[in-house]
Amino acid sequence: MARKVIITCAVTGAIHTPSMSPHLPVTPEEIAEAAIGAAEAGAAIVHLHARDPNNGKPDQTPEAFAPFLQVVKQRSDCVINITTGGAPTMLVEERVRPAAYYKPEVASLNMGSMNFGLYPMLNRFKEFKYDWEKPYIEGSRDRIFRNTFADIEYILTTCAENGTRFEIECYDIGHLYTLAHFVDRDLIKPPLFVQSVFGLLGGIGPHPEDVAHMKRTADRLFGRDYQWSVLGAGKNQLAIAAQAAAMGGNVRVGLEDSLWIGPGKLAESNAQQVRMARQIIEGLGLEIATPDDARNMLSLKGGDRVNF
Repeated sequence: MARKVIITCAVTGAIHTPSMSPHLPVTPEEIAEAAIGAAEAGAAIVHLHARDPNNGKPDQTPEAFAPFLQVVKQRSDCVINITTGGAPTMLVEERVRPAAYYKPEVASLNMGSMNFGLYPMLNRFKEFKYDWEKPYIEGSRDRIFRNTFADIEYILTTCAENGTRFEIECYDIGHLYTLAHFVDRDLIKPPLFVQSVFGLLGGIGPHPEDVAHMKRTADRLFGRDYQWSVLGAGKNQLAIAAQAAAMGGNVRVGLEDSLWIGPGKLAESNAQQVRMARQIIEGLGLEIATPDDARNMLSLKGGDRVNF
């Protein structure tokens, strides 16, 4: 039988701002439709952030997630993944609240503090509709995205009784070793879902050797105890997806990670990116994992045991 590949779709995130694309989901209705559309296109997992519907600013209050979580659950069987990353401007206590309250099957978890450079986007985008956008992007020049050992432990212990598993986001090789540290302490249990992030300024680069190095290191540290997934930032999205799928990995796409579908061409929807990733995966002779396949591969608790 063909190997099955999990597609995750991160539909809005906290990196891009509304002025950068008219297709970026902002309102609860737009986020719900984007998630459902991505699932219908083949995404087994949808990775969700919330935004203020009035200006598109990242919003990590549990109340901001409520209007779309139940809609997505009612209209799709996809696995719902709630961010604990929030935005780099937020404290960990704020970031963990939605996952702690809603007890999702999966939550994201960043494995280290880092420079998180968004400011080069100001070379491309000059006009902004909302007054928060430009300072938010420019501020990344002097901002550290804080994810200390204490912060990571706080998220793990806060969610320990929820049965939530984690999309473990590793932006560099050292983050894999930090994950191994928490595995050794028995705070994270296999099977691990390791999401390697490539091409974001401040993390590991997008070169094929970087991708291979990340995979080799994870193989050595975790053996058969993990599922590997990748995301490529910006223009690197589909090239890195293709390399990783050929190497035995899973893939993540979505407007959180890239606004584009080709050189200079904005993606019109998250579903469009999912379809492109699916085309690559099936072209390699592989199968798309269903939500239930993903639940089995990642040992998830099931959508009937969440708090929404």
